[in-house]
Amino acid sequence: MGDSTAQNGDLGRRATMDTRTMEWVASPSGTVWRKRLHLVGQPESAQVTSVVRYEPASSFPAHDHPEGEEILVLEGVFSDEHGDWPAGTHLLNPEGFRHAPFSKAGCLLFVKLRQYPGLDRPSRKTDVDALDWKATDRPGIEEKVLFDEPGFPDVTRLERWRAGAAPGPIEAAGGLEVFVLEGALETPDGTLPAGSWRRMPDGDALEATSASGCVLYVKSGAIGLLRSADRVAPTG
Repeated sequence: MGDSTAQNGDLGRRATMDTRTMEWVASPSGTVWRKRLHLVGQPESAQVTSVVRYEPASSFPAHDHPEGEEILVLEGVFSDEHGDWPAGTHLLNPEGFRHAPFSKAGCLLFVKLRQYPGLDRPSRKTDVDALDWKATDRPGIEEKVLFDEPGFPDVTRLERWRAGAAPGPIEAAGGLEVFVLEGALETPDGTLPAGSWRRMPDGDALEATSASGCVLYVKSGAIGLLRSADRVAPTG
C-alpha cells in the first residue's frame, strides 16, 4: 500500500490552477497523461480531479471505480467496452462500474474520481451539445444542467456567460468549483483563461465578470464529498 499524499487538500481555502502552465505527468499505462488539480489519498487510487490526455492508440487496464467516476470529454473520442464517447459527452458512472478505457485517435478529458458516491447514484451518458441553453435568474448567464437530483447535495452544470456578463457575487454555498472551457473570467485576483480551475470553500463567493464571454463547467454543493488532507482515508 503506497503512501498517502495531497494536492490542494485544504478544503477551507480557495484553490486555483492554470492547466496551461502545468506539466503532463505519465500514468502507469505510459500512453495516458494527467494534470492533477485536486488529489487526496494514495497516488493511483486517490480521490482526484484532473485533466487527462489519451495519446492515439492508447489504453488503460481494466479497473473498478469505487465511489464513482465523472468524465467530460473535451476533445477527441474516449472509448471503452460500453461505447464511443465524442467531445461534448458527459459521463456519470456510479459505484460498481468497471471498464477498460481506450482512445483510437486520442482525446482530452476532465475527470473526477471518487466524487460520485452512493450505490443509488444514476448512470448517465449525456450529449451536452443536444441540450438547449436555459435562462437563469442571473442576467447574461444561461445553463445546461447535467446533474441535479433530489437527495444529493451536488449540482453539475455548464454555464454560458455572454460578453459583458457581470452577475455580482455568486455564493459558494456547499462549495463551488469552476473549470473554464472557453473564453475567460475576470476576477479581482486575476483573469481565469480557458483551462483554468478554481475551487472555493463553503461561505466563499465567486466575484467575476466576462468581457468577451465564456463557457464554464460548474459544480456546486459538493465540498462535503471531498476528502481533506488532514483526514486522509484509506483508498484501496
